[in-house]
Amino acid sequence: AGNRLVLVANPDYFEGRAYIDEVVMRIIPDQSTQFMELGAGNLDTISLSPQQYLYQTKGPGWTDNFRKFQYVASAYSYLGYNLTSPLFSDVRVRQAINHAIDKDEIVRGVLSGLGQAANGPYKPGTWAYNARIPANEFDQDKAQRLLAQAGWQRKDGTGPLKDAKGRSFAFTILTNQGNSQRIKAAIIIQSRLKDLGIQVEIRTVEWASFIKEFVDKGRFDALLLGWNILQDPDLYDVWHSSKAVPGGLNFVGYKNAELDDLLERGRRSLDQTLRKGIYDRIQEILHQDQPYCFLYVPMALPMVHARVMGITPAPAGITHNFIRWWIPKSHQGPELTQQ
Repeated sequence: AGNRLVLVANPDYFEGRAYIDEVVMRIIPDQSTQFMELGAGNLDTISLSPQQYLYQTKGPGWTDNFRKFQYVASAYSYLGYNLTSPLFSDVRVRQAINHAIDKDEIVRGVLSGLGQAANGPYKPGTWAYNARIPANEFDQDKAQRLLAQAGWQRKDGTGPLKDAKGRSFAFTILTNQGNSQRIKAAIIIQSRLKDLGIQVEIRTVEWASFIKEFVDKGRFDALLLGWNILQDPDLYDVWHSSKAVPGGLNFVGYKNAELDDLLERGRRSLDQTLRKGIYDRIQEILHQDQPYCFLYVPMALPMVHARVMGITPAPAGITHNFIRWWIPKSHQGPELTQQ
């Protein structure tokens, strides 16, 4: 536990037995450590950071022994609010923060341009994605107006943002240790919100404690996290109000009766045209209510040792045919490791 997961080929698998007998998935939370293990020959594949992809994997030692891939990831990062907090209970405040953040700046500064601004929980270019919703609505003047409408003002346009009772708008962004992208994104958000008089602190916590002691128990102001995007667009487990319970995946506490109905209808239908309308409307509701500020969709940047054969890149990525990857006998070691 907490060290590795070993997968063994199933001879009765319905698509046929995998070619590789055994895969060892090592658990290495820190991205820099993953990269060092790859370079030392202790891993066959990892997901690179943009900096590693662009600058740290050049030269014969890398190009002769590894292959790099690039495609839109099935994932997104977000800033999620604790909706039980009085700071974030007013939708105008959440909308203001969306306008205060320059998502393209985050893509440039955190991903070195290898990604795009997110407008919701779906992968750009897929059938469920609602392209009518704008991804980046950076407009600090509009953000100031919305905050003023919600009762938050700055004296003489400077200093900290305060409400009518003199309470300052200050909160903490919580994220997990070892994820440099999320920490950098939090720093950019901190800087942009400071321009509006909002005071933001950033705190990182070890992953297990982060989930058990803070996320599951609702002990946070705001979270900077990410989700994988599944092949089917059903979002019931993350957004249905029945999941807004301790330990549930709707840990921000978002509840919307229309959204609940749409989620229930969408998962019961096999008609893609009908489902398209349902999930388009779901994205419109999430964009209007802003329970998350959807930040960015990164590029997936896997690197795989050149000894691994059978990789066929596709819109779904490279692991869609993972059971057909293979290693020539002349290049087989004691084990194939994957992270």
